[in-house]
Amino acid sequence: MDGSKVFCIGFHKTGTTSLANALTVLGYRVTGPNGVRDPKIEQNVQTMAIDLAEKFDAFQDNPWPILYREMDLRFPGSKFILTLRDSESWIKSQIKHFGEKETPMRRWIYGVGCPVGNETTYIERFERHNREVLEHFKDRPEDFMTLDLSNGDGWEELCRFLGKDVPDVEFPHANKAADRERKQSSWLRMFRRLRLPKAG
Repeated sequence: MDGSKVFCIGFHKTGTTSLANALTVLGYRVTGPNGVRDPKIEQNVQTMAIDLAEKFDAFQDNPWPILYREMDLRFPGSKFILTLRDSESWIKSQIKHFGEKETPMRRWIYGVGCPVGNETTYIERFERHNREVLEHFKDRPEDFMTLDLSNGDGWEELCRFLGKDVPDVEFPHANKAADRERKQSSWLRMFRRLRLPKAG
């Protein structure tokens, strides 16, 4: 690594895991999410973040999107990546994966614990975050990029931004429903092939 850090500052369920996997392929030491269940996350997050930032090269998922201003000041020359996703598909994914489960982290970020019943609050926070990030990094293309994996972005855009060679592997897409369905179908076909014929 050249010493610069990479902060993935898109909200969770925007392709953060896929981006983390891609950065790992490129040789970065990646961490996140961090402190999700810390009941005092708001008080502890700065100390935790600085400690982790000394040990890793790249940072994804919570709490990193909330800390982009602080990280930009503390680590000049770092790279910041905002992963994007359509608001409606994003909130559907939030509800599907988190439902009525609450965490201190989500309570801190959104002001409410779970997405179910709080869809408007979640979407407003999500969209406000994206607007503020775009405003903060405007006219800084050397430090900032947006990445929309749902729209076909992948290795080419990421590696151009980071100054890396494109690896000879498929871009890792994590947590995609289509991927899960393909895996389930594969296991079902394997089961059918291995199933013993009926007696008689």
